Amino acid sequence: MGINRDAMHKRRASGGKRPKFNKKRKHTLGRQPAMTKLAAPAIHRVRTRGGNSKFRAMSLHSGTYTFGSFNLSKKVRIVDVVYNASSNELLRTKTLVRGAIVEVDSTPFK
Repeated sequence: MGINRDAMHKRRASGGKRPKFNKKRKHTLGRQPAMTKLAAPAIHRVRTRGGNSKFRAMSLHSGTYTFGSFNLSKKVRIVDVVYNASSNELLRTKTLVRGAIVEVDSTPFK
């Protein structure tokens, strides 16, 4: 269990360190980011607590986008990742993340 979502590693409001009073637990487990690429769709199933499932998109080529001025949402094809404020590497590898500027196919909005 490497990635953790607990708050025990954070400092107190006064700046002091908190003591470690327990080990890592299964319920504080975090997972690595999916790093979804722009390619043919590939989806992995991830087993979660209670035997439930989540789905990780390894790669996608379409998504639901909203045309704000027309108040219209459609499923459209993603053409390219144009800009990513967080990292140029994410732009070069065409990684789809929240906040990335993407170019979409405009035919559904015509």
